[in-house]
Amino acid sequence: MRADTTRHGERKPGKGVSALAVRTRSFLGCSLKAGLMASVLATGLSVSAVEPASAQNFLQRLFNPEHQRRKEERLRQQELRKQTAAVKVSAPRYLTYAPDAWKQVSLAELSEKKTAEVQPAQIVPEGAETTAVESDTAPQAPIVLTAFDEARPALKDMKLTALPGVGEALIAYYREHPDFVWVQDGKPTAKAAGLRRALADAAIFALDPDDYFVALPAVAGLEGAERDAAVMRFEMELSAAAMTYVLDATRGRVDPNRISQYHDLPRHDVDLVAALQQLEASDDVAGELTGHLPQNDHFRKLTAELARLKAEDQEADQITIAPGTFLKAGKSSPEMKNIVAAIAQNGSDELRTLHAETLEAYDGGDLYTPELVDLVKTFQKEARLTPDGIVGKNSIKAMVGETNAARIAKVELAMERSRWLPEDLGERKVFINQAAFTATYTAPGEDSLSMRVVVGKKSNQTNFFYDTIEVVEYNPYWGVPYSIIVNEMLPKLANDPSYLDRAGYEVSTPGGRKVSSSSVDWYAVASRQQSINVRQYPGRSNALGEVKILFPNAHHIYMHDTPSKSLFKKDVRAFSHGCIRLHDPKAMAAAVLGKSKDYVTSRIAAGQNEQEQVAGDIPVYVSYFTAWPEDDGSIAFYSDVYDRDRYLLKALEKTRAVRSKARTS
Repeated sequence: MRADTTRHGERKPGKGVSALAVRTRSFLGCSLKAGLMASVLATGLSVSAVEPASAQNFLQRLFNPEHQRRKEERLRQQELRKQTAAVKVSAPRYLTYAPDAWKQVSLAELSEKKTAEVQPAQIVPEGAETTAVESDTAPQAPIVLTAFDEARPALKDMKLTALPGVGEALIAYYREHPDFVWVQDGKPTAKAAGLRRALADAAIFALDPDDYFVALPAVAGLEGAERDAAVMRFEMELSAAAMTYVLDATRGRVDPNRISQYHDLPRHDVDLVAALQQLEASDDVAGELTGHLPQNDHFRKLTAELARLKAEDQEADQITIAPGTFLKAGKSSPEMKNIVAAIAQNGSDELRTLHAETLEAYDGGDLYTPELVDLVKTFQKEARLTPDGIVGKNSIKAMVGETNAARIAKVELAMERSRWLPEDLGERKVFINQAAFTATYTAPGEDSLSMRVVVGKKSNQTNFFYDTIEVVEYNPYWGVPYSIIVNEMLPKLANDPSYLDRAGYEVSTPGGRKVSSSSVDWYAVASRQQSINVRQYPGRSNALGEVKILFPNAHHIYMHDTPSKSLFKKDVRAFSHGCIRLHDPKAMAAAVLGKSKDYVTSRIAAGQNEQEQVAGDIPVYVSYFTAWPEDDGSIAFYSDVYDRDRYLLKALEKTRAVRSKARTS
């Protein structure tokens, strides 16, 4: 045993160590151990379970500030996870559609002549000379009432049910033009007959003729006030019907902004008084009336397609392929014969000529042979599908096609949507069709530039609106939208507060001061108690790629590059948060700038984040059409990826119900 220890293992006072110090340490050690034992006993552990090493670790944790800090951070993160779990930014939503309300309009104010309308003529005796100033005593000519004036009293108790704009315009017109437009000598004129025929042809343009029907006045056997009332009601109802047609033809029967918050389309203003004046002055009322329809090329092509589809034999046999069929080369399926029959029926003449031997040699077998794979690939290419030879859901849909009735419905919906857009889309423009997953640039004297795009997924749908292109940005930052910060980044930050710092994002205050992501109260950000800016630095991993094309709008939607190139190979390309990802963004940027693609490449290669203004007025239409004309004039049909056709059909049905009720009220 060492000389400096006691029997019980206590160290003897050595050189320079007083006995008092030893006793003090012994006392403190006993106190701490006693406290430790008390803590252990309080937890229900036996004293024998506490080893010296465990006691030492416990003491280190108890008195270690770093351990306390980590513990507090864990508690803070747990609280953040709990708080942010209930905070989400909702996407735009579909609405319960409310059609335009029809109201009763009293025509009583038109029943009496106003002072300004009284224009009495003076009677000049035969042979008498006229002078510049007539005598005050000269006899006044009696006020001569027109046929309209004589029938005016019938308006005192007359009411019509009409759209508010129509009712107001009707009163405004006849207040300024108190005369019959459609009646002469108590009978409907030839002009009235021409107007009624034009209104009856409304279905040609995807409008409902019942909305504009006006019966001829039943005047047989009527005299006096009763006859006047019947004739006057016909006059007013026919003018109201013409105005309603003009309104529907110009702006559509449905207000798209009431369908969903994904629609952002200003409703066109229509001068109905001027429209009725033009009809009154025209010798061709049918031409004047239909002149209020969109007069652009795509509407004419849709109109022609609607007529063609309605003329087709709708009883033609429909080939079906069993749902769920999935076929690869070399495999067998009893649906093979239906696949071949569908291609033979719906493929082009060029396809049938190219694969005539294959089609003729096919014996109805189940084996998917190389020759049949080539046939399918050609059909897929024609249908703008990935020509991989795999027969799946999208290929089957293209092969079988849609029923005639379904195609008619899509064309009619396309014609309604056309009325929401400006009549003149512009010669130089970018037209994006979300349903087709394409963006097309057109300009006079230039070949059109069309490319595949990726649009918003169903939970983050791309809005339907139009705007003007203003800026091309090279090597862009990505300013992360608030919805993505809250819905997608907060869960990651709750687990890792430094996530944004390490992932290539810049976090800054509204004043521009950069801060660490771990220093931000993200719950305050999520609940809008605090503002913070998050943007991703330019570079290969940047979500916007190398270039973006801006047309500033309330939806924060723009066209841009993307590092996720593989998605363009898919047939259905709804994957983004709402922005438009371009397959060839450099080509689109060059087109809107009026520069070469090499020029755009050189600006990107400089590596600087820079912006360039787009010269001229180039509108961009971020649209949604499940039927739309191709360059060759044919109409292409697309899947309703967002179910917007269904919602528009519901809106039209509600509109029909309201109008039907108004007609019978």
